[in-house]
This record gives sequence, C-alpha cells and structure tokens, in this order.
Amino acid sequence: MKKKLILLFFLSHISLFSQKVITKKFKSDELKSTRDLKIFLPKGYVKDSTTNYPLTIILDDEKLANLYVANATLFVRADITPKQIVVSINTTKTANLDFGFHRDNDQLTKSSQNFQYFIKDELIPYMDANYKTSPFLTIVGEGLSANFITYFLKERTPIFNAYVCINPLLPIGINQNINAYALKRYEKEDNEFYFYLSNNPFNNNTKKEKIVGLASFLNNLSIKNFHIKIDDFKNAPSYVSALSEAIPRSQTKIFEKYAGISKKEFEKNIKDLLPLDAIEYLEKKYIDIEFLFGTNLGIRTQDIYAIEDIIIDKENGDYLKIFGKMILNLYPKSPLGNYYIGKYYESGKLYNRALKEYKIAYSKFEPSDPNAELFYENILRLTNR
Repeated sequence: MKKKLILLFFLSHISLFSQKVITKKFKSDELKSTRDLKIFLPKGYVKDSTTNYPLTIILDDEKLANLYVANATLFVRADITPKQIVVSINTTKTANLDFGFHRDNDQLTKSSQNFQYFIKDELIPYMDANYKTSPFLTIVGEGLSANFITYFLKERTPIFNAYVCINPLLPIGINQNINAYALKRYEKEDNEFYFYLSNNPFNNNTKKEKIVGLASFLNNLSIKNFHIKIDDFKNAPSYVSALSEAIPRSQTKIFEKYAGISKKEFEKNIKDLLPLDAIEYLEKKYIDIEFLFGTNLGIRTQDIYAIEDIIIDKENGDYLKIFGKMILNLYPKSPLGNYYIGKYYESGKLYNRALKEYKIAYSKFEPSDPNAELFYENILRLTNR
C-alpha cells in the first residue's frame, strides 16, 4: 500500500509539472462571495487552435483535484482518455453550506441551491467563454459533495454527461429522489450519459446500506444511453486506496467511447456485423469522438485492423472500396485508405487502377518508416505482372 501511495504522489507531481495550472479568485453573484478556483489546462493546450477539450468540475479540490489530474494525464499517455480541462473548487471551509440538505425532506438547503446556481449559471458559462471546452461535461465529488451531484439529475435539460459520485453521504430518501427525477426521459436526448457510484468498506453500516440501496435501484434501471458503473471495493486495504481506485475506474467508464476498440467491444458490438454495418460502426465511433471530446484523432490503425477481416472475408470483399473511402474521409494522411481501395481494384483485376492507389499509399510514408517497404511490395507485384 505504501508503494501505491508513493506512486500516486509521484504521478501527481509529474502531472502538475506538465499541466498549466491557473489559480483564480472567482467573484460570484449567486454566492455573494469569492471562491478559489484551480484551472488545469492539458499539456499542449493552445487557445487559438481548433481543438476543444471535455470539461470536468471537481467539487473537492483538496481531496480529489491532484489525484484526478494525475490519473487523467497518465490515461492520456496511454490513449485511454482524451485530454481534459479540469476546474476544481476549494470547498474545504464551506462544504456544509455548499452541499447541505434538509434531513426532514432530503431537499437541498437554500445555500446549497445557490451553490448549484453558481455552477450552472456562472462557472460553466465562464469556462465555456474563456476556454476551449467541448460539449462533454463531467462533475466529480466525494462524500457530501457526491450526494450533492445527484440533485443535478433532475434538471429538465441535462447539464452533465457524467456524474461521478465517490462514496456519497446519502439521505434516507435517496431512491425516492432519484425515482422522482424520471430518468427515463434521458432516452429522448441525443447524447450519452454516465453515472459512477462507489462504496467504501470502511463506512459505517448505515452509510453502506444507503449506497448499496442506491446501487440496487440504479441496476434496475434500463436506459439505453444512461450508462451505470458501480464499484464496491470490499477488499480495499484502506479508505484512501478505495478513493484512489475510484478515480481511474470512473474515467475508464466515462470515456469508454474514446478508447480504441477493445476485445470486449469487438465481441459485443462488432464481430457479427455485416461489412457495411461494421464500416458505419467505426465511422460513427470517430465522429462521436470528435463531437463529444473535441478531438480529431483521424482514425487509429488498430481499429482499422480490428474490422479488416470482416470487410475482406464477408461478401467477397465487395466493401473494400467503401472501407478505404471511409478511412480517407476520417484520416486522409493514412496510407491504409488508398491501400484498401487498391486491394478492391486488384481483386477485380483492374490492375492499373490498383497500381495507382498503391503508389499513392506508398507516397504517404516517410522514407524511414519500416512499413514503407511492405507497401512497396504491392507496387512491385503489379509492376511485374
């Protein structure tokens, strides 16, 4: 456990070293006070570029911000999640005012409602106006602030795409509250939503029971675009370890659409598709990535190869040309688009047209690229023919 904590400490410092961190005193009309913000901009952030970034709001600056940013940086390097803009709010001295609720009816207190308005009507508009944010919004809290997050679920028009509730301190009537929000209405939204909930084995029995009860309630929901992930951490060696593990697990779930095609995704969603459907699946995946996360990845080579066998082996390879054009549309610099179009023409014995596409594919390689020689073999094969 000691080694894990040292690693997390090291990662947080590496992360902060590579991030641009802006501190700001934000004067709020809703709160009639000034709040301390930390704004973490990802490495490579350029204000005048065309790239936008998902926005994540952290409600527990002292406890969660550095841990969240450190993990986000690590996942970006592993190409698991997109780069994010993270803004954390220092609520150390104001937690009971910001996140309080009435014990008799489980509703937010007046000061907590004001804090909600501050986030909705002041903080988010400020971040959108001054930073390059994408439409994908996440909010993260732990304990009392995690419960506060659940009250955003009742907004008529959803504000957040992802709700991360780590070890929440819940009211007795939490299930009745969630039920009253009629979450089925989320199905009418042309968007994806995520709800992450975690428990902690070091909670007292009352707190555990409320979280388990909410988990059971959520598991019975069946909303196609409202994705739920629940972690119990029964075997966590300490309170801190359960907290530190919840952060990466929540990010993995929230940004699952961003990550490359995994074996699980292929087996569940792709392997039985017809070629045209597989092409449309891949195209939609990367269009969604660009829209939601503001990241134009082009297209990952590994994802092209993931559906290659479907395109080649089913229906006599008739969709190779469409496959190649899709790749060129999403990633014009890739040689693979021209390669698959060339392969289509070669299979139809249109050798001159195939040779032209193979030459274009080869021209897109750097001379030092070891794969260039493999592509040149296609040109030699047809030239010799």
